[in-house]
Amino acid sequence: MNNTTNYRIFVEKLPRFRVEAESLRRELNTNLNLSLGEVRLLCVYDLFGFSEELLEKSRYTVFGEVVTDSVTDTFDLAGRKYIAVEYLPGQFDQRAASAVDCVRLIDPEARVDIRSSRLLVFDDKTTDGELAKIRHYYINAVESREKDLSVLSDMEQAEVKPVGALEGFREMADSELEPYCKTMGLAMNADDLREVVKYFRSEGRDPYETELRILDTYWSDHCRHTTFTTELEGITVEESFVKEEIEDSLALYLRIRRELGREHKSLCLMDMATIGARYLRQKGLLDDLEVSEENNACSVYIDVDVDGRTEKWLLQFKNETHNHPTEIEPFGGASTCLGGAIRDPLSGRSYVYQAMRVTGAGNIYLPVSETLSGKLPQSVISKKAAAGYSSYGNQIGLATTHVREIYHDDYVAKRLEVGAVVGAVKAANVRRERPAPGDKIIMFGGRTGRDGIGGATGSSKEHDAKSLETCGSEVQKGNAPEERKLQRLFRNGEASRLIKRCNDFGAGGVSVAIGELADGLEIDLNAVPKKYDGLDGTELAISESQERMAVVVEAKDAARFLELAATENLNAVPVAVVTESPRLVMNWNGKKICDISREFLNSNGAAKHMDAAAEKAQSYGKAVTGSFAENFLAVASDLNTCSKRGLSERFDSTIGAGTVLMPFGGKYQLTPIQAMVQKISVEKMHTDDCSFMAFGYNPFITSASPYHGAYLAVVESVCKLIASGASFEDTYLTFQEYFERLGKDPKRWGKPLAALLGAFRAQMELGIGAIGGKDSMSGSFEKLDVPPTLVSFAVTTGKTGEVVSPEFKAAGHKVCLLTPAYDENGLPETASLLETFDTVTKLLRSGRAVAAYTPGMGGIAEAVMKMGFGNGLGFAFDDALTLDELFGYTYGSFVLEMADGIVGKVLGVTTADGSFSYHGEALSQTQVLGAYEDKLESVYACNIPTPAQNMETFSYEATQRKAPAVKVAKPKVLIPAFPGTNCEYDSAKAVRDAGAEPEIIVINNLSADGIARSVERFANELKTAQMVFIPGGFSGGDEPDGSGKFITAFFRNAAVKEGVTALLEQRDGLMCGICNGFQALIKLGLVPYGKIIDTDETCPTLTFNNISRHQSRIVRTRVASNKSPWLALTNVGDVYNVPISHGEGKFLASEELIRQLAANGQIATQYVDLDGNATADVHFNPNGSLYAIEGITSPDGRVFGKMGHSERIGSGLYKNVPGEYNIRMFEAAVKYFR
Repeated sequence: MNNTTNYRIFVEKLPRFRVEAESLRRELNTNLNLSLGEVRLLCVYDLFGFSEELLEKSRYTVFGEVVTDSVTDTFDLAGRKYIAVEYLPGQFDQRAASAVDCVRLIDPEARVDIRSSRLLVFDDKTTDGELAKIRHYYINAVESREKDLSVLSDMEQAEVKPVGALEGFREMADSELEPYCKTMGLAMNADDLREVVKYFRSEGRDPYETELRILDTYWSDHCRHTTFTTELEGITVEESFVKEEIEDSLALYLRIRRELGREHKSLCLMDMATIGARYLRQKGLLDDLEVSEENNACSVYIDVDVDGRTEKWLLQFKNETHNHPTEIEPFGGASTCLGGAIRDPLSGRSYVYQAMRVTGAGNIYLPVSETLSGKLPQSVISKKAAAGYSSYGNQIGLATTHVREIYHDDYVAKRLEVGAVVGAVKAANVRRERPAPGDKIIMFGGRTGRDGIGGATGSSKEHDAKSLETCGSEVQKGNAPEERKLQRLFRNGEASRLIKRCNDFGAGGVSVAIGELADGLEIDLNAVPKKYDGLDGTELAISESQERMAVVVEAKDAARFLELAATENLNAVPVAVVTESPRLVMNWNGKKICDISREFLNSNGAAKHMDAAAEKAQSYGKAVTGSFAENFLAVASDLNTCSKRGLSERFDSTIGAGTVLMPFGGKYQLTPIQAMVQKISVEKMHTDDCSFMAFGYNPFITSASPYHGAYLAVVESVCKLIASGASFEDTYLTFQEYFERLGKDPKRWGKPLAALLGAFRAQMELGIGAIGGKDSMSGSFEKLDVPPTLVSFAVTTGKTGEVVSPEFKAAGHKVCLLTPAYDENGLPETASLLETFDTVTKLLRSGRAVAAYTPGMGGIAEAVMKMGFGNGLGFAFDDALTLDELFGYTYGSFVLEMADGIVGKVLGVTTADGSFSYHGEALSQTQVLGAYEDKLESVYACNIPTPAQNMETFSYEATQRKAPAVKVAKPKVLIPAFPGTNCEYDSAKAVRDAGAEPEIIVINNLSADGIARSVERFANELKTAQMVFIPGGFSGGDEPDGSGKFITAFFRNAAVKEGVTALLEQRDGLMCGICNGFQALIKLGLVPYGKIIDTDETCPTLTFNNISRHQSRIVRTRVASNKSPWLALTNVGDVYNVPISHGEGKFLASEELIRQLAANGQIATQYVDLDGNATADVHFNPNGSLYAIEGITSPDGRVFGKMGHSERIGSGLYKNVPGEYNIRMFEAAVKYFR
């Protein structure tokens, strides 16, 4: 582009839109004990390679919006108190990346670069000391730094240094090994390094640094589980009440080792963790387990009823941790925790449709001033991690329906961040074959940068305050829209069937992801796509940049695979070839910088040996003192049993249109579920088969007795499945182990030893196996250790009709307790427990029991309390019960709401008044619910005050509607899929089921040619389409700083705009946009004006929710006008439930315009309360929209935009939130053309 220059612009929200700035002000005042009067928050963009014309075209289409923003070229900071913050070089900046994408839609030939930063401006009363406190709090040195606003320069590039040999390496003496490990920052120890020195002596050369870094990565605890594979030579058990039980379990383990012929194998923690499944498989109890050399995730064969046909599918599930990365950079660490968890089943070819998040934090209310040196405040870690995980899941389009945070003071040592996912794939689309010489390895997805370098080794080290200062590059940066494209490609059966083997890029990058695909490999590092120049060969080899995959395909299939990747807007390149020689070879800049034998790579370093001593187990029972009211309110307000709704509702729980149980049930959506249940995703088809997942873990029990804690974790996870309507048959387990750095202390080794023996014993007695798991063995910081952690995840399948939700259904029902017998060690007796499972299943399926809950940390009291909240029901406890029974632990038992008869022990009866009573003491639901929801309100808000604003429930009855000139039996619907779109599958299915023919068009923006071809194709397809449906998602990641900008830039292209105009004005076509699509329609002017216009400050807009975060739940919407053809099958006043999931859904317009829209019947739908009245209450109006407006139309109603996801419909969904969900808008649209 000619006449380009560099610019800096400042973007600030206009006063009425400064929600984020006000939220930040409150946060700083609360956490730092300040009294800031004003905080202004600006986005600063440094623009490189822009012409003046391109800047002006972009000013209010890309960087700001004329309705909401001020975009200026200067901002006077003279004498002002301010802090400017930018990402460190090499960190992924989604805001800047999305801005570049939008600019290239305006000018595909533009060669621009953008850097974004944030500017915080404070009032003049702010002191230098206060500014220093804010700076320390706000800037996380792991990811960002203070920006010098006097400099306007492009991203600095590191000098590319040649990769040289480590001269003299093979001559090192033993005394030099340990100091060398420290100098080089290696995770391996001196014994490992000795093996490396010996190897290169035998090779007759010194290694390249690349080779040393690769070996350090390969042998890290993260990649090769070196702690778990350390041989245990001496095992002792200290005297305690459970000594005999532990020794019996150890003896059972040793006997099974002999029976399986594994005496020659290392006796280690890994063997204890996996032997249960090995044994059960030999006994024929795991016949459905998929057995393959390609081990991506837990994988079992299941039968799925697909539109009446039984098909063989693979169900795959995986749990993943990112404890260390989340500890030091919470947003990036948590987001890539989920990204990594998804890619494991994805690399197994599964479409991942279901997610759970389990986290562990220290005291979240510890004052910021008491934060340990080298640590972030617990509240900051928790909030930013929640934002990171939810942002990634919401963008990629993964329903996350079970979110729990566990609080224990010892997690201040290091956070627990676990993601667990479930996916499935039709078995016929999967081939598993051993790579052969000549096969090609193709790398595709994201590009490679410096983020994540050293992540595997970093997470394997012990850390202190000093070491954390240098961890910045270890944290990967997530790019969810890129991973969504990977999912789309793998969902293509043709692409999947070309793949012989696949690996995702996680720990170790190219060296591991590609290095593990075959024994013999030659890799061309120069072919690896880069985010930017300046990376050397070692960085290219070990960078853990995310959203990358590698596949092995036959040479004849490589070209076709590259074509299929291109159709999904994916960058794909061949980077390696499989060779006959079993060596890992890497070439860079004409030099062979890695050439290591496979045998040595797989040796995992020096053999390691340790003793283990299981310490004396402590009693873990709860001491109950005080009155009923005191204890009940204590349960309600305890961090571990209080409401997590404000945390959970930021996660999209309905994407995919397969959610059987919402996170919170009942008409008030307050009873939390105990297991997530999701329909198996079969894309265009239908099924009533679903997958269940639940977890079990209590850190207080496991801290007292790791053996009991692990055993009961298994029991709890399975009980939660049973309580949700699943049967015990075909249940599988996967474990998450997380322990302190063990070092050389046998007592520390005794903790995971005891826990794994407890989990092993549970598997043997219940006859179910842990077929997967993840260990993380570096939970220490200086002298602090995490609590012994073994989380059990239980997974099974069933039918939607069998699913039962836990909220009490009606007043006057008896509630009973079914409890198994317990042995002398306090554990459930196996036969009794299995009989209890069977009884509960029969009661639920017969309808005699209508709700079930298995007690956890808060005992029976917690179960009854939570079961009551959902429908506002109270409970009268039987006076025969003791307080110990009500508040003590009772794992393995079930609280059952009986519609017919009684079983077990009667606990009491449900009541209509909402109170909880016992022995004359009574607590109102208002008291209890207040304690329950208020505890975390200041951290995870969910009950913000209702704003004072005008409100009216509108009604407009249509007397006539527009009709098309040309009728069509099966109208064609164009559904554009932009980078970041995630509702295209749900949208296509909804219109197909209504009788239309959907066509998803993937918009390619990898190059100027790709953009041009996408525009041309979409414009051509518009000529024969009857409808355009812009689906929901996060186009461009809802960046730069606002939703729908990428979409609006595309639709303002002259050819596309002309096609839309012809569709609407010449052919009487229809358009709709839901959520992100609505945001695009309103910013284009298509609603409420009916055509694409240049919007101005008088136009309506959608802006950030009042609650300052994403909202996901079920809301009630009332039809205010049925003028639109989309609403022709509804009546004014009809109320429909609809899932919402958005962060920018607040409708704003002038009072005058709203009155005009109402008079013309253009206000289509409003958020309403339980009485059908429009309201500003956040429990019903999730974003604070003026006049509770949820959807509006064009003047004649043919263009319809709404926030609620009316496409997320189907049988068997949302069973715990009753209501009518199908507004029939797609049927009405089809009928319009017939």
